[in-house]
Amino acid sequence: MIVIHEINTVFLMVLGRYASRPAKRKARMIMTSVRLFGFAAAMLAAPAYAQGLTDQKFQEISERIFRPVIEEFDIPGIAIGVTFKGESYVFTDGLADRAASRPVDPDTIFELGSNSKLFNVALAALGEEQGLLSLQDPVSAKLPSLAGSAFDKISLYDLAAHATGGLPLQVPDDISDNQELMTYLAAWMPDGVTKSLRSYSNVSIGLLGLITGEQFGKSYKDALKEDLLPGLGLDSTFITVPEAAMGRYAFGYSRTDDSPIRVNPGMLDAEAYGIKSTVSDMIRFLDAHLGNLTLDDEITAALARTRVSEFDTVHYAQAMIWEGYPWPVNTSELAAGNSAEMVMTPQPMTHRAAKALDGEVFLNKTGATNGFGSYVAMIPSEQIGVVVLANRNYPNPVRADATVELLHQLLEEGDE
Repeated sequence: MIVIHEINTVFLMVLGRYASRPAKRKARMIMTSVRLFGFAAAMLAAPAYAQGLTDQKFQEISERIFRPVIEEFDIPGIAIGVTFKGESYVFTDGLADRAASRPVDPDTIFELGSNSKLFNVALAALGEEQGLLSLQDPVSAKLPSLAGSAFDKISLYDLAAHATGGLPLQVPDDISDNQELMTYLAAWMPDGVTKSLRSYSNVSIGLLGLITGEQFGKSYKDALKEDLLPGLGLDSTFITVPEAAMGRYAFGYSRTDDSPIRVNPGMLDAEAYGIKSTVSDMIRFLDAHLGNLTLDDEITAALARTRVSEFDTVHYAQAMIWEGYPWPVNTSELAAGNSAEMVMTPQPMTHRAAKALDGEVFLNKTGATNGFGSYVAMIPSEQIGVVVLANRNYPNPVRADATVELLHQLLEEGDE
């Protein structure tokens, strides 16, 4: 840019002229010059080029990338939040409630579906930081009723990484309480070798939540509400949306008949898929992971613990719920990693030495209920994170592909 180049040249000449002055006077003169030249550069440059990512550009990029997705899948309402180098951006579109013509805004509450699991493992890791449990403990050490079962060889960390050898996706329909669940689990046998077969499971993560709540001396719901969410500063994240916030709670819309729906209660729902949150709170959650907030050391360490991976699948490194790919991410691998097959069918996995998924890595997680779809992703090395919340459940690979394109364009814009 010619104007900036000329200003920099003059600035360097002035610095050279000050070089022979006494130190204190020289410092004052240099600082004055920095301010003057910085102001002049900004004033001259602004009309020609916007420096870095602006909110206007963010809105334009989000609109361009997600409008085709919104239209193809008839998404009633969507909220996209980004944290980039400590700055937050929000794009909203559509309706939270069609009948009431209520628009989506940054405080609209969406169902997270399986992105609730990210909070479950954060609470478990916090319990470890506080000395209440060890993630390497066998499950049966915390649940004596499971002693002598397959859970003698399955650790709490394994539950968080779906490394159980075949726990089912859902709690069997004929189980209606925790006692029946324990009876079922005591008799359950893995389909494959523990730590060598990944089985995506609400039972697995639900069991972790039950254990963690007990170690905190309360229910999982109360432990989350009292011991984790306040420390993260999340005041619009709930398992049960309070009456005072119900006016902000969006309706989801069914893919089959377009009827307004919300999540149904079920066994282990709170632990596995029951959290509701806003795009603003989820940006803050990503900021917490990216180190942009000043938090209690135990919480910061707990979040970092969830990003430690001990397993590899054919497509990605499996941490505590987080799934990590090298950055820049291979979009074909990302689509395969977010396919229905990875959710519905047990997959081989390799146990290896633990490694932190930080730096040049793309971390992501999808979530859905019958009426909502969510997606969370971040790249620590780029100091960027994205959350996409919608009141329609649409395909995971579509969410991932659009989000990666958004990330590329935002990073490009931010570098200018």
